[in-house]
Amino acid sequence: MSGSENMPDGTIPTIPDDLLRTRVHGLSMQVAETRFDLKAPFAITGHVFEETRAVRVTLGKDGVAGRGEGDGVYYLGAGETCEGMTAALAAVAADVERGVSLADIQTLLPPGGARNALDCALWDYLAKASAKGIWRLLRMTPRPVTTVFTLGLAPPGAMAAGARAAAAFPTLKIKLDADNPVERLTAVREARPDAALIVDVNQGWTVDQLRAYAPALARLGVAMIEQPLPRGADAALETYRPPVPLGADESCLHMGDFALASKRYSVINIKLDKTGGLTEGLRLAAAARRAGLDLMVGNMVGSSLAMAPAHVIAQMCRHVDIDGPLLLRRDVAHGLAYGNDGRVDPPQAALWG
Repeated sequence: MSGSENMPDGTIPTIPDDLLRTRVHGLSMQVAETRFDLKAPFAITGHVFEETRAVRVTLGKDGVAGRGEGDGVYYLGAGETCEGMTAALAAVAADVERGVSLADIQTLLPPGGARNALDCALWDYLAKASAKGIWRLLRMTPRPVTTVFTLGLAPPGAMAAGARAAAAFPTLKIKLDADNPVERLTAVREARPDAALIVDVNQGWTVDQLRAYAPALARLGVAMIEQPLPRGADAALETYRPPVPLGADESCLHMGDFALASKRYSVINIKLDKTGGLTEGLRLAAAARRAGLDLMVGNMVGSSLAMAPAHVIAQMCRHVDIDGPLLLRRDVAHGLAYGNDGRVDPPQAALWG
């Protein structure tokens, strides 16, 4: 990959045990549904996004409030909905208000958007109530990171135009499916010979298509192919030696998927909606680092409030994809600061952490 990649240090993240088990009593819990329109329809394999709907949890006590946002995982079963996440949170509200810790949250709700919103809200509350902030709580030194800019599926000419319009971004993430993927990628490469490229197939190929397309993608200088095969249909990767590193997204939701994914992929994409929050996200990051795998942090097209805790994971990642707010018509107040070159500064405490 080009010099635009993020270079994580060798630190393996750990959550202090006292922080993990600190139970906060007397919290009030509020849940609100929010909607963000996209600037333009955004297409990937099998899905077109025109808006994103999220749940926002606010935990408050003694004038201190912590917030978290969950967008949910759309591709599992019937998919997570805003209404379903809201109902799941309502069902545990009394438990939370009686007293809750980060460790408790891991058993109150399953991985997914509802737990993500609750978990990140408690992290935000603990960071603010302690007056330490998220970085001191985790004993980390924050730094800006460089995010990819994502191009949705479109005809080759339109994707090339999008690549030129994103000329300031050193790394592009290209959505592909089985319809002329090499032609589309060639158009992008010709438009941006300088860019580092990541390809995301969103489960759209067969293993035979992967074998057929991967050599051409290698010649085009692709740094990684993300989720080429469907979740649960990727066992063939255990014996396949790809010419381009492969990344697990849908195939590695949380720690329950890690053992298999680590045999099939060299990159793990952590999304906090998949893991069910920062707590599990940090555990997954630590497991991947110990196994010698590269890390990516991704997003479900949320606001800066959803991206802010992902910035913590981004500190450990070679590949960073937290460009969701750039696709929205409006963002939340005190949103992340995005530079024209893809630089993303750590969140302000007024936003999160």
